[in-house]
Amino acid sequence: MGILGDSLDKATAGTATRPIPKSAGAQMRFLVKQYKGTRAVAELLGISQRTVERYVKDQFKKPHADLAARLADQVRIRWQPRVKEKAKKQAATSTGIVVETRARFGFTAAPGSTDDGRIRLITQHLPPEYAARLFDARAAGATDQQLQAVISEGLQEQYFKDRGRRAEGLVVEFTDIDYVELDY
Repeated sequence: MGILGDSLDKATAGTATRPIPKSAGAQMRFLVKQYKGTRAVAELLGISQRTVERYVKDQFKKPHADLAARLADQVRIRWQPRVKEKAKKQAATSTGIVVETRARFGFTAAPGSTDDGRIRLITQHLPPEYAARLFDARAAGATDQQLQAVISEGLQEQYFKDRGRRAEGLVVEFTDIDYVELDY
């Protein structure tokens, strides 16, 4: 996925209330329990079934860096799904989402105004309807461009137009993203 999809995944992982298991054996046992067998976990991680069994029995303790990263990522994805869903539902219905980004913002506005894009650092709370649209788009398999359009519209309405109180004809272009962090 792109920068926005990764940031949304990171925000979702940040809603967990307990840390993921630390040791490779505990992580492997968690995945085996989730997938109900060692064969599926072996296929998921790209290792042999016997290797999975050895980690489960704590015969192997230190995976190489690549396997350790894949293992931690897979555990993080599946860790506390009900807590993550509850946090998503709350963000989509009542609390909204916070966007912090450094990107180039350009404008299409009334004659006489500047439309040259420039790098801005913006931290803005977006209302629940934008969070809901973002989650729905992500669940539907939206591309990074489509996620970017949702965030761009939210920043346009909330930050630049001040919730409809000014700059009525303003259209914002959100490009050249340096970084973006989402939180809910």
